[in-house]
Amino acid sequence: MRLQFFISGIIVLYLLELLLPKRKSPPAKSWRQISNVLMMGLGALLVRVVLPVGAVFVAQFALENEWGLLNQFSLPVWLNLVISLTLLDLAIYGQHVMFHKIPVFWRLHRVHHSDTHMDVTTGIRFHPIEILASLLIKFAAIIIIGVSPEAMLVFAIVLNVMAMFSHSNLNLSSSVDKWLRYFIVTPDMHRVHHSVHPFETNSNYGFNIPWWDKLFGTYNEQPIDGHLEMQIGIDKYRAIDDNRLDKLLLQPMRA
Repeated sequence: MRLQFFISGIIVLYLLELLLPKRKSPPAKSWRQISNVLMMGLGALLVRVVLPVGAVFVAQFALENEWGLLNQFSLPVWLNLVISLTLLDLAIYGQHVMFHKIPVFWRLHRVHHSDTHMDVTTGIRFHPIEILASLLIKFAAIIIIGVSPEAMLVFAIVLNVMAMFSHSNLNLSSSVDKWLRYFIVTPDMHRVHHSVHPFETNSNYGFNIPWWDKLFGTYNEQPIDGHLEMQIGIDKYRAIDDNRLDKLLLQPMRA
C-alpha cells in the first residue's frame, strides 16, 4: 500500500509541476533528479539489509507486549488514530530540529539541503545513513507512544506523500496557500526552509502539520528575497557536479 501511494504520488505531483511550475527548472535537471531517486533507492536497500523489520511490525510488537503510552488505555479507534498521528508528527518535528542542531546529524541532513532546486524528487533526496537513523528514531517513538499498527501504516503513507508535496515545485495561489497553511505544510511554507540564508533554513521544520513551528517559534511566513528570486540550497555545494551520486554519498565526510 505504501509503495502504491508513493508511486502514484510522485507521478501525479511530477505532472502537476510540469503544468503549474512555481519556479523555472534549472539546467541539468534530469541528472539531479536521477541522483535524487537513486539516493532513495540506496536508502531503501540499506534499511532492508540492516533492519529485518519495519515500522508496522514494531508497532505490532509494542501492542502485543503492551509497551507505550497508548497501549495502556482502551481508546476508541478514531481517538487512538488522531493521538498517534499527532504525537508521531511532533516526534518527526523534533527529529528534524535535532538533525539541524547537532553537527554529526547535520552532515547527513545537509545532503538534502544541498539541492539547489526544489521539486518532488527533493522530498526523497536523503542520505542512506540518514534514512536508517530516521527509522531507528521512529522505532523509538512508536514504542514510547504505543502507536497502533494501523496508525503507523497511515502515518507512513501520509508522511511519504506530504514530504513529496511540501517539496514540490507546484504553483498554488496565495489565497489557497494561506488557507492550506492552517492544516498542512504547503510548498511555499517549506521552500523557506531550503533558503541559503541560515536564519530561514532554521525555520519551518514541519513536514505534515504546520502548528509545531508556530507553537515553538520556528515559523517564518515568507522568504526575505521572495519565492521567485530566493536562492535554494547551501552556498558551498552549488556546482552541477555536486549533484552526482558519488559526491552526494561522500558529502558528509567533507568539511
